[in-house]
Amino acid sequence: MDPRRFGPPAEWASHHSPVRRFAAAAAVSSPSPPAKKTGRKHPGKAILAGGIAGGLEIMMTFPTEYVKTQLQLDERSAKPKYNGPINCVKVTVKEHGVLGLYRGLSSLLYGSIPKASVRFSVFEYLKNNMSDENGNLNKKQVLLAGLGAGVSEAILVVCPMETVKVKFIHDQTQPKPQYKGFFHGVKTIVKQEGLRGTYQGLTPTILKQGSNQAIRFFVYTSLKKYFQDGDNTVDIGNLRTFCIGGIAGATSVFGNTPIDVVKTRMQGLDAHKYKNTWDVITKIAKNEGFKAFYKGTTPRLGRVCFDVAIVFTLYENVMKLLDWAYPTPNWQ
Repeated sequence: MDPRRFGPPAEWASHHSPVRRFAAAAAVSSPSPPAKKTGRKHPGKAILAGGIAGGLEIMMTFPTEYVKTQLQLDERSAKPKYNGPINCVKVTVKEHGVLGLYRGLSSLLYGSIPKASVRFSVFEYLKNNMSDENGNLNKKQVLLAGLGAGVSEAILVVCPMETVKVKFIHDQTQPKPQYKGFFHGVKTIVKQEGLRGTYQGLTPTILKQGSNQAIRFFVYTSLKKYFQDGDNTVDIGNLRTFCIGGIAGATSVFGNTPIDVVKTRMQGLDAHKYKNTWDVITKIAKNEGFKAFYKGTTPRLGRVCFDVAIVFTLYENVMKLLDWAYPTPNWQ
């Protein structure tokens, strides 16, 4: 008797056995494994998170920026008006009131939001494109990503906004200030000097911002990686984030304050006294000495340390909130 008459074919039995059918159903119904977290951040979210962090930060730290700029403009070749940061604050408050320390805030505020947006989004974009499958970067790649972020923000936002801010602050020291507000100031500058008037000091601004962000992201990323102990998805907490952000800011101050001084001189109302970047450098060295390249270091150090610390802390927390509200698993 042929056994095949009393049962299904062997092939059919093997493919349709209860075990095989259960396995097939489980394979179809079971969810796909979650995406592997790599510590990457979505550039689109970085635009929003950076803008929010930048706006909040500048409102907290602007008075120190004002004092720094005033000291840098107070050239030693003329009779100094201030004998230090504290004296600058006292004189300003006496002559213009407490709000005098916020002169020029509007121009910097309008620039800080897009500046931080460009900075963090470009950094995240470059980081995502250069990192390995686990989201890790080597030291050279971190420097390049930070440099790219700094150069981008310098050209797109920082140079025109910083020029307007410096002119506003310097205008306050004149017997008859000519700028009545942000938009009036921009209109006046463009009318008198053309669009080029808002791009004075572009070269030192690129050098300043490029070196700034290269140093800051390098130091911040290196210290963060140390505390994460090899796992770049670990949250190191707000206190550590704030502290390593402050260290990153301090490092950048000592690294490029001379560039900041040159940039400020080229953007002030006395910019016509200089032919180019090199001319500023030679005249400062000849007329004021080497120490002049570090004028305003103390107030800048206080501002930048807090600036970088708070902006990194705010940025990380806003990114957490955005990741919670709008998950993007393929980027994490």
